[in-house]
Amino acid sequence: MKKLFSALAMFLLVGMAQAGGHMAHGNHPIEVHKPFVRLMPPSQPNTGAFMVLNNTTDKEMALVRAESGVSRVVELHTHTMVDGVMQMREIPRIAIPAQGRTELKPGGLHVMLIGLHEPLQDGQQVDITLVFEDGSQQTVHAPVRHPGSEMPMHGHGHGH
Repeated sequence: MKKLFSALAMFLLVGMAQAGGHMAHGNHPIEVHKPFVRLMPPSQPNTGAFMVLNNTTDKEMALVRAESGVSRVVELHTHTMVDGVMQMREIPRIAIPAQGRTELKPGGLHVMLIGLHEPLQDGQQVDITLVFEDGSQQTVHAPVRHPGSEMPMHGHGHGH
């Protein structure tokens, strides 16, 4: 029994390491895959966080807020075309369809971290708490990555 427990613990640790250590705690109906925060030059006080949100339920869910201790303000954003110019704007919610997925990606929907308290470092883990319309929450551990290397080659980082 002790050997079985040790083997199971090792399997879970290896799985988390292969997932990039992005696993959030708890059993949430929204699975979070490939979370990351874009590394910006030290003089840039703002950055974006990106991820794939997978809804495992039979009803639409929505992300309505995000929180993080690395910045003064955290907002949900999208990009829209206004008079031929792409602009970012805050939005009140990000829908995740029933049994579907919503991708938060550069140039599209994302979590904006505004007024960073200090410059982020490549490889640093940023905790972001996602708050959903039903009042549930989950914390995602998103690594900071250089632009162009945002989507890790090893597959998914999970947040459940």
